[in-house]
Amino acid sequence: MAGDALSDLLKTVRLTGATFFDIKAQDPWAVCSPAPSAILPKILPGADHLISYHVLTTGRCFARIVGREAIVVEAGEVVVFTRSDPHIMSSNPDLRADPPTADVLEIAAAGQKPYHINYISDGTISAGLVCGYLACDALPFNPLLEALPPVIKAGDAKGDAGWLGQFIKLAVSEVAHKRAGSETVLTKLSELMFVDVLRRYVESLPPQQTGWLAGLRDPHLSRALALIHDRPAHHWTIESLARECALSRTVLAERFARLIGIPPMHYLAKWRMQIASELLSTGNSNIANIAAEIGYESEAAFSRAFKKMIGVPPSAWRLGVRAPGSGSGEASGTGGAD
Repeated sequence: MAGDALSDLLKTVRLTGATFFDIKAQDPWAVCSPAPSAILPKILPGADHLISYHVLTTGRCFARIVGREAIVVEAGEVVVFTRSDPHIMSSNPDLRADPPTADVLEIAAAGQKPYHINYISDGTISAGLVCGYLACDALPFNPLLEALPPVIKAGDAKGDAGWLGQFIKLAVSEVAHKRAGSETVLTKLSELMFVDVLRRYVESLPPQQTGWLAGLRDPHLSRALALIHDRPAHHWTIESLARECALSRTVLAERFARLIGIPPMHYLAKWRMQIASELLSTGNSNIANIAAEIGYESEAAFSRAFKKMIGVPPSAWRLGVRAPGSGSGEASGTGGAD
């Protein structure tokens, strides 16, 4: 039975939570998030993509990417900046704010998490936020990131009875009590929260929407994606994949290209290289074993295909070498090993 394409992707691109901030503020207030280039070296060394989120636990505020229109955030809602663009959280949409200094980021990275920031002068709290970062691999192939808008806001129609309401309660409790393992609990909670926000976003997409997430809503394409993810080493052809999805070859090819943006066999080739890159980065398997695991009959054939698509040989990728434009190369359109 085919698995869950979204879960497969999130595992392969190594989604993980990171540093957390507990913010208490009094009107007027404004907090600016720094650019990813300022954050990554201090709190997420080695990560290549940053996602920021802010959960408003009490009060009301505004969120905006610098230079763009602000959106209202109410208590119980979460706003996610999927590309971690520099952004401002504030009590008024017109307020400006300076990014945190390098000292603040260093203290947050080195100190006990969550890191507390207090913008209160007389004891009156007008807004409370739990903020954090998620990291994942963007290279060589992460179709999810390309499918997401810069900002997603989500909230529970059911109030505290829904998952986000429970997340907020748990997060506030962990921040307040500082029990053993709180950092791990907050990390896992933030990952689960992000997955739930993604599911809500998928459910809200209009019928005409295209992209990888839109493909998850199509039962035939969702199965095709899951089959490719589950069995990357299988000698897939467009005919065999279409047969498994109960579609004709022509319909599958047209629908897949229209919604996902690339042909099925091109997607297969990219997914194989994503798996290979993750194994090269995190495991001890030799290159020949990795080649076999993703469907290549020889190490040489795999190495040629990897360099053609990624821009560097597998051995260089394992050492951390990255080529400009990595992940954008063209792949063979065949369904076989090479």
